[in-house]
Amino acid sequence: MTPAYYSPEQASKLYMERAGEVAEAALAWRRRHDIKPAATDDMRIALLGIDVQNCFAMPGGSLFVPGAVEDTQSALNWLYTNLPRVTGLYFSLDTHSVYQVFHPAWWADADGNHPAPLTPISAADVEGGRWRALREPEASLEYVRKLEQGGRYTLTIWPYHALLGGVGHALVPAVMEAAVFHSIVRDAQTHIVTKGREPRSENYSILSPEVTELGNRQVGAFNESLFRELMTYDRVYVWGQAKSHCVLSTLLDLRDRIMELDGGMLKKIWILEDAMSPVPAPPIDPLPESLNFPAIADRTVTELARAGMNVTRTTEPLAA
Repeated sequence: MTPAYYSPEQASKLYMERAGEVAEAALAWRRRHDIKPAATDDMRIALLGIDVQNCFAMPGGSLFVPGAVEDTQSALNWLYTNLPRVTGLYFSLDTHSVYQVFHPAWWADADGNHPAPLTPISAADVEGGRWRALREPEASLEYVRKLEQGGRYTLTIWPYHALLGGVGHALVPAVMEAAVFHSIVRDAQTHIVTKGREPRSENYSILSPEVTELGNRQVGAFNESLFRELMTYDRVYVWGQAKSHCVLSTLLDLRDRIMELDGGMLKKIWILEDAMSPVPAPPIDPLPESLNFPAIADRTVTELARAGMNVTRTTEPLAA
């Protein structure tokens, strides 16, 4: 059951959110269905949407993830169906400027050309002079080296995306409307978390950057307060973009921190596997395993399920 203002095709449409209309519909919905405030929930359920922004989830976005529209439709159907039981909504916003270590303007070759999007940059590339950082060269080389030592990602040059102040930075309008609707129906404020402002490091996970220290200076830290807040819920359902990067990194950070405290809490995490899609692998032949993003995502989700997280689908009934 969904409100009259919403239709699934809106998930692919860029428009101004209709906050006033949605708020009126929410008030009427709450009265008609006698929905209680979220504060009265016996089982507290959070829905965590990761980077459901126009640049990732809207056709024509600078870093559009194929499958993202269908993911949004699935997640919104789940939310509207289960809205009387969803206690809190959380959304992360990837938040960048033009000059960041993963954007083309940060790097150049010997002729002054910037790398094309999806170009991988290794420590050997920098040490050999194939690519040079136009800003903070020492910190940039240290960053690339630490990325490789961490073994999670190779530095990849992305299209300019999630630029603060731009349309691409905003939540998908249909998602924003759902957040307004939930907020008023359940009498609960939506939580918005920004990440990625540090220019010298990437911040795939909503909880921590890929590298926290450069040149003996801190450039980021684990968001312990957000983690603690999420863990107050009985369940945290996770969806968003992209499965291979920001969603995956967030799930891994959740796993690692939970395992430090109490592995039994892993069962609180529910992965909505049909509401997230991976970044396609770049057209490189032969393709390095570290850039086979869909395979990495699928393999890691399987590992997370074995560790104790739940993998489910938006079409599955919400268990008691």
